[in-house]
Amino acid sequence: MSFPNTTTHPTMIPTDDLTARLARLGLRSTAEGLDDLIARATRFRLAPLALIEEIVRLESSGRASRKTQRLLSAARIGRFKPMADFDWNWPQKIDRDLIERALSLDFVREGRNVILLGANGLGKTMIAQNIASAAVSAGFSVLFRTAAALLDDLGCCDSPQLRRRRFNFYARPHLLVIDELGYLSYDSHAADLIFEIVNRRYERSSLLITTNRAFRDWNEIFPNAACIAALLDRLTHHTEIAMIEGRSFRVRESEQEAAARRKPRQNGAKTESRK
Repeated sequence: MSFPNTTTHPTMIPTDDLTARLARLGLRSTAEGLDDLIARATRFRLAPLALIEEIVRLESSGRASRKTQRLLSAARIGRFKPMADFDWNWPQKIDRDLIERALSLDFVREGRNVILLGANGLGKTMIAQNIASAAVSAGFSVLFRTAAALLDDLGCCDSPQLRRRRFNFYARPHLLVIDELGYLSYDSHAADLIFEIVNRRYERSSLLITTNRAFRDWNEIFPNAACIAALLDRLTHHTEIAMIEGRSFRVRESEQEAAARRKPRQNGAKTESRK
């Protein structure tokens, strides 16, 4: 007795439909690179296992990249020069070993703090941005804010519930960078807000602060603030402080630009005198 042949061949799905189906399944990287994947699988005659491994590699790489982009967008680090452009020989004093340790992110893994202390124009913000960027690339959540922006944000909270949510927001990331603390003076209420953030992160997660004021002068940043001693006590515990001293990079660049502008005029004057 013979039986009908019940073997069927799967219907080929058009590439456009397959791309859409892969995307709906969450395989975004495979969907985006499907044409290239098919071409390479055909060219190199990839075995089924090798093809699956390539899909896993694509998805892992793509998801890691998208996560980094999300963290980078949330961090709001801004544009900055890479550390390769930093002139270590310009400052009269700088603890390069400490800064390079900070760039290795051990302090973030250990929940410690770093403070960059020095006069204006010595690259504190640039260094902080590079550390923050390295932390994002390593998969850490980061927030980068100036002290003014952070205090403005907290000052706009018109209810205790909203303020509590904002405190939780600043307590949450692995690394919080507070840039330019000390460039402006604030009232004692602002000191209380900074203290609350430091206290919520104390011995839990890391802070990176840039400031142009020595700790003995913080009473001038927050005049009449009763919490200054407690703030500094928590802030400096488990903290490495990098002192940077010297003349401003921006002043040097301005002098170099002025010299470069003078040179053509001087050369022109010499040419005229020879005529």
